Amino acid sequence: MQGNRFFCSFSLLILLLAVAFGHGRAHGGGGFVTTNGTGFVMNGRPFYSNGFNAYWLMYMASDPAGRSKVSSAFQQASSHGMKVVRTWAFSDGGHKALQCSPGSYDENMFQGLDFVISEARKYGVYLILSLVNNHEDFGGKRQYVRWARDEGRSTGSDDDFFQNDVVKSFYKNHVKTILTRNNTMTGMAYRDDPTIFAWELINEPRCQSDLSGRILQDWITEMAAYVKSIDSRHLLEVGAEGFYGDSIFGRKQFNPGGCEVGTDFIANNQIPEIDFATIHAYPDQCCKEFNIQQSVMMTCTQHVFRSNNICYIQSSTEQWMTAKCHAVCAQPPQGLSPEHCEQIQIIITYINSLYTVLTPLVSKPIVKPTCGCINI
Repeated sequence: MQGNRFFCSFSLLILLLAVAFGHGRAHGGGGFVTTNGTGFVMNGRPFYSNGFNAYWLMYMASDPAGRSKVSSAFQQASSHGMKVVRTWAFSDGGHKALQCSPGSYDENMFQGLDFVISEARKYGVYLILSLVNNHEDFGGKRQYVRWARDEGRSTGSDDDFFQNDVVKSFYKNHVKTILTRNNTMTGMAYRDDPTIFAWELINEPRCQSDLSGRILQDWITEMAAYVKSIDSRHLLEVGAEGFYGDSIFGRKQFNPGGCEVGTDFIANNQIPEIDFATIHAYPDQCCKEFNIQQSVMMTCTQHVFRSNNICYIQSSTEQWMTAKCHAVCAQPPQGLSPEHCEQIQIIITYINSLYTVLTPLVSKPIVKPTCGCINI
């Protein structure tokens, strides 16, 4: 969902810890994290993921004066038992760009990302790094198409990002540049760094010029294979919001407003190189008065839990619901605005509703979650 994102965390990014689709691994500090049935495993033991979304980390860390805020976020996250943080590994064109033009990078911005990874490692936090934006914020697919047009290539809509060979070559070059980057602070290539939990192909992909979903399905298939050809050790996910497509009859009724965006939650996550699924939920924006039983988020979660003879439902769901849910607020210590307080209350209501609905899906009691804020 485009619109207001309340800085970093109120998108309420949900990782489906019960993974029904892939099987991969990420090299963590204690060994490789693998997907096994419905959960993550490290060294033969369940690995439970909980955390938050903070797109701004590289942007903030590119200025040495702002790095203390990044350190504070990781320190507080670690102290609250949070293990995974999702952030951007892109900023394409425009102000404070990482990639100024195709293949041309700003070293100061890159060293900001180096710092983010180094600090996450210091505090025992894993990172999900997103590689491009579907939306125009921080460049996105629109900037890629514009770059191709500036080179005299024939392009139409922003959705040419998924089909134009030149644009796809720009994206592949960015992927390779990120994955093979040698961190100036750790001396380790990103693709070899256990701090990185997973790569994300694109933030919230949509291809509304093809509602059948075939174009985006082909793009995910191609790019997932490309990422794995460079780095087979880290996990990989799409970055999709969770909209249903045509792969399962009747499921599109659960999409918010009956919306179709050219994605297919089931088919997109059945691609062999995709290791786990994600859902993006924005209850502060679209769910002020919602029926949690009818929401796409709940439907997707139940679908994952109940399909394919899943056998590890209870452990991953159970731990996810025992973790405290914290909202990371880039707000001054003196407090939050009334609007932000209202949004926090909506999030709390939403989480409590999830607790109510998910409890019958597991065989052991779930500890009711609590909510709070981390001020940085």
